[in-house]
Amino acid sequence: METSLKETLRADLNAARRARDKVRTLVLSTTLAELRNREIETGSALDDEGVRSVLVRAIKQRQDAAAQMIRGGRRELADREAEQEQVLRGYMPPDLSAEDVRDMVRGIVDGGATHIGAVMSALMPQIRGRFDGRTASAIVREELG
Repeated sequence: METSLKETLRADLNAARRARDKVRTLVLSTTLAELRNREIETGSALDDEGVRSVLVRAIKQRQDAAAQMIRGGRRELADREAEQEQVLRGYMPPDLSAEDVRDMVRGIVDGGATHIGAVMSALMPQIRGRFDGRTASAIVREELG
């Protein structure tokens, strides 16, 4: 039986605690708390896709915090945020290349989508957390001509 992403996070948190890995323990416990809060908001348990959406948001928060720290001249704090981001990225599927996204867009257009809204609504669930939405939008505009 395949374990869910949430179960993997819990198991990794226990392993990090046993190994006294402070960074992983902090990141995973915080992420699991965010998952629990999201489940309370929605009133149901999250599937792997829901867990990934929480991870995407957590990664984005750490990127934004690191950028603020750099602007504030606090490089050591920015490095800490980047380290936490890398822990979270380990639970995400690999990033897509621009060419992969272009191929997906072509497939959607060949399937009958003729305007940017239709293409983006079909594309975003496939690329969420794996490719930048703004860049994807630019690719869609290029492909639609």
